[in-house]
Amino acid sequence: MTDFDVGARLKAIRKARKISQRELATQSGVTNGLISLIEGNKSSPSISSLKKILSVFSMSLSDFFDASPTDNRKFAFRFDEMVEINPERVFEGGTEEGLKAVSLRRVGSSFERTLLMLYEIYEPGADTGPELYAHEGEEGGFVIEGEILLQVGESTETLKAGDAYQFESTLPHRFRNIGDKRCVLVSACTPPTF
Repeated sequence: MTDFDVGARLKAIRKARKISQRELATQSGVTNGLISLIEGNKSSPSISSLKKILSVFSMSLSDFFDASPTDNRKFAFRFDEMVEINPERVFEGGTEEGLKAVSLRRVGSSFERTLLMLYEIYEPGADTGPELYAHEGEEGGFVIEGEILLQVGESTETLKAGDAYQFESTLPHRFRNIGDKRCVLVSACTPPTF
């Protein structure tokens, strides 16, 4: 995903929605100059800026970074069909090593659905970053194997296989594998704003 053209993707989405750079800037609360710089690949947007811009299109980060066509009628997904989301593009402030140990696979297209489902793998030492992140919606999940330290606001819990979680995604949160074995989660978020 290192060769993903953020500028071309944003421009294509904007033009498909028949919206000008100026209109996009006004609706998203960023400057017209920033939109122009991003589309020209002269500036990389922060996650925060990109989320603001994509909110105008009701598009999640995962859908933005997945330009593959989808089929609304599809209801079963094989593991190798799930789209890998690059965690470095989602979590701010994480270490390169900690983020490389995270694998997020999206089930289907969250752009066409009201529910985002993820198959998540956290290798030992994996961490979504020292900074907690937040987004619109509600999320929950089950720990399938291993254990994960989940921080929501000021509270932390260590969850093990068979345990589950559910919280408002607007609360700052963070996931970290503090164990010596991989941790596998199956999670869902609605609406698909992650």
